[in-house]
Parts: sequence; C-alpha cells; structure tokens
Amino acid sequence: MNKNDFGVILVTIGNEKEGLMIAKTLIEENLAACVNFLPINSVYRWQGKICEDSEWQLIIKTDLGLFSILENRIKELHSYDLPEIIALPIIKASQSYLNWIEENVIKS
Repeated sequence: MNKNDFGVILVTIGNEKEGLMIAKTLIEENLAACVNFLPINSVYRWQGKICEDSEWQLIIKTDLGLFSILENRIKELHSYDLPEIIALPIIKASQSYLNWIEENVIKS
C-alpha cells in the first residue's frame, strides 16, 4: 500500500457519548486504526435557519478504500438526519505510521 490509500474521515456528532460509541465500534470492527474526538463549536445553515451548536468532531484514521463501508456504518450508528462524513487523503506521513494504520484495519 502507499500513502494515497490512507486518509482521515471527519464526522461531527452531537455529544461525547455518541462519539465514544461510534469510535469504539469502528475500532472493534477494524474499520479504523484510530479515532480522535474533541469538542467543537459549529455554525451552519440547516433548513433555512442559521444554527450554532456545540458538537464533537471525530477524526478517523483509516484505509480510504473502506470509505463506502465506513459511510454506511456511520449512518447506521449516527443520530443526525444528515451526518457530515468527509474523507481527506493523507498527503504526507511517516511510513511507520502508515504501516500501523494498515496493520489495524481490514483490507479494502
């Protein structure tokens, strides 16, 4: 595998408990090597209104070849009608870190 096979997937969620549940599920199912989550503030337009909410940002490190599987699994677990699920490629990373990701996810 090369570095272009790996990336991060960003997902916002409404609370820490849901974030922990999604993170643990993705790790247990070998869909992600690591999931970080941290509190954020979001301002966005939803159904014609400007909203401001406290949310949590998941940062999921994975093989991007698993994106469709991850997307479906996140949608099953997520409480939002329209969850943010955005994949970003890893442009540069240490080879040892990429190897670690590869060792900890199912093969796409």
